[in-house]
Amino acid sequence: MPERSGISVIVPCWRDEHALARLLGGLGELFATAEVACEIIVVDGANNEQCRDLCERHAARWLPTNPCRGEQLRLGASQARHPLLWFLHADAQLHGNPLSEMQNAIASGAVGGYFSFRFAGRTGWQGKLLEQLIGLRCRFGVPYGDQGLFVATEAYERCGQHSPWPLFEEVQLVKCLRKHGDFIRLDDGIRVDPRRWQRDGWWRRSLHNRLLALQFACGVPVEHLAQRYTGQCPRDSDR
Repeated sequence: MPERSGISVIVPCWRDEHALARLLGGLGELFATAEVACEIIVVDGANNEQCRDLCERHAARWLPTNPCRGEQLRLGASQARHPLLWFLHADAQLHGNPLSEMQNAIASGAVGGYFSFRFAGRTGWQGKLLEQLIGLRCRFGVPYGDQGLFVATEAYERCGQHSPWPLFEEVQLVKCLRKHGDFIRLDDGIRVDPRRWQRDGWWRRSLHNRLLALQFACGVPVEHLAQRYTGQCPRDSDR
C-alpha cells in the first residue's frame, strides 16, 4: 500500500552501471534536501553483481528480473511505497531539482507528465534541431521513457501500467493517462544522453527510430521490432 506522500524513483537497468552510478549519485544529492520521503528502485535485467553492489552503496533497492523493460518497470512499480512514481532510464542525466515541480503538478490535479526533450552537453545544430522536432512530436504524439515520465500511482494502476514489452512499453499507458486527466510537460529536470545518436549518426538514428514507430503503429509485433533494432539487445531501445 503506497504511503500518503513521497516519491518512488524506478530505474530499469541492463548492463549500464557506469551511467547508473552517475544517476544514483545525482538522486542521492536531490534526496538529501528533499522535504518528502524518497526511494530508489533499480530493476536489473542482467542480474549483475556489479549493479547490486552499486545499489547497496547508494541505498537503492535492487530487484533482479528478466531483460524486458516493460516488465522491469511494472515490477518496480509493484514494489513502490509512494504515491508518485518517477520512471528514469539508467543513463538519464539530472538537471536542476524537479521534485517539487512534479509534486505540485500532481497536487494541482494532473495525472502525470514528462520533461521536455533536451540532450546533455554540446550537440551542435543537429541536436538542437532534433530537440525541436521531438518536442513537436510529443505535442501531438507520445513522449517516450527517456523523457522521465512521472505519474500518480493510482492513475498508473487505473491505466494498466506499462505494457510488458521490450519496446514502446509506455505508449498505451500515456494514451490512457491523457484520457483520464492532464498529462503535462515540465520544461526542465533531466537531460538525455546523446551517445547513441552520436554513435549511429544523428539522422540515421532518428530515421530508424521513426520507422520502428511507424511499424509499431501498423501492428508489427513488438518482439519482431526488438529483433530488428540494429541487431542489438532489445533493451538498448531509446526511440
